[in-house]
Amino acid sequence: MIKIIILLLVLIGLDPATIYAQKKILFVTSNQSFYGNTKISASNHFEEIVIPYDIFIKSGYTVDFVSPKGGAVPIGYINSSDSIQKKYLYDASFMDKLEHTMKPAEIIAGNYLAIFYSGGGAAMFGVAEDTTIQQIAREIYGRNGVVSSICHGTAGLAFLKDAIGNSLYKGRKITGYPDKFENRDMEYYKTFPFSMDEAIKNNDGNLFFLRKDWMVSSLLMADL
Repeated sequence: MIKIIILLLVLIGLDPATIYAQKKILFVTSNQSFYGNTKISASNHFEEIVIPYDIFIKSGYTVDFVSPKGGAVPIGYINSSDSIQKKYLYDASFMDKLEHTMKPAEIIAGNYLAIFYSGGGAAMFGVAEDTTIQQIAREIYGRNGVVSSICHGTAGLAFLKDAIGNSLYKGRKITGYPDKFENRDMEYYKTFPFSMDEAIKNNDGNLFFLRKDWMVSSLLMADL
């Protein structure tokens, strides 16, 4: 029996009775190393990758990584005193996956039951605009799969539409990292290519923030 775990961030839809055979989840990461054209370092949030990764792997799922350009992705916000982060930081096989992420064109959407947009400031750049990643998400959702995100990863959902051009999440509540928690006077924020709040709203979604740690909210699965 599939046990639904309240886990990550945006649940668009999953009918456990219709999960297809593949037990694979696609993690979306960003190649962006700096905020815009500044020298301010940007990265993918390590914890927001390894915590869900650890849960899925232990539950029998395979996780692949994709980024707009493929290859290495920058990681940051690392806390090596945290046991799970330390475990994967020194896991050569896992770190190799982050060193050699797949290109969107290499992904066969039908192989995945979920797509997960990981967070970190880098997630604001290059992901949302990638039309191939958009198509992958659209196909996964169309096969009764899950489209999900965490924190700044929700930026990747900004422009998602269905096959006829309607919002993939029209009228739904979307969790993410809203503008009111950003420091809008800082240089990093001024480099953002769009406002997550405005982009989600313009795509007929309703962005809100849950007043708990990031482990609250929604994704899918676990014990079989």
